[in-house]
Amino acid sequence: MKRYMGPRKVLKIYIDNEDTYKSNPLWEEILKSAKKSGIAGATVYKAAAGMGAHSTIQTFNVWSMSQKLPVVIEMIDKEDKIMSFLRSIEHMIEEGLVTLSDVDVIMYKHPKL
Repeated sequence: MKRYMGPRKVLKIYIDNEDTYKSNPLWEEILKSAKKSGIAGATVYKAAAGMGAHSTIQTFNVWSMSQKLPVVIEMIDKEDKIMSFLRSIEHMIEEGLVTLSDVDVIMYKHPKL
């Protein structure tokens, strides 16, 4: 799968697990949009704790019914695909942080179908 190798971009979107878009979890809507856009792959990480722009520490509490926790959505693809995708979902994100960095994909293995 050499088409995935080489210089790429890493897009990271930092939101909360309680953020929504059209009554659905925002992270899920972003993931669905990534699939529709043909992004090579995406991973959603749910953090155990975090602190954002409001300086409020969010942590997991076993006794709490509601768990507002940070979520990071990470995607790797070519810059043009990432930027096009980002423009298509920008309206979904009311509050969050988005970063873009360089990465070199040095290995990608996938079983032949």
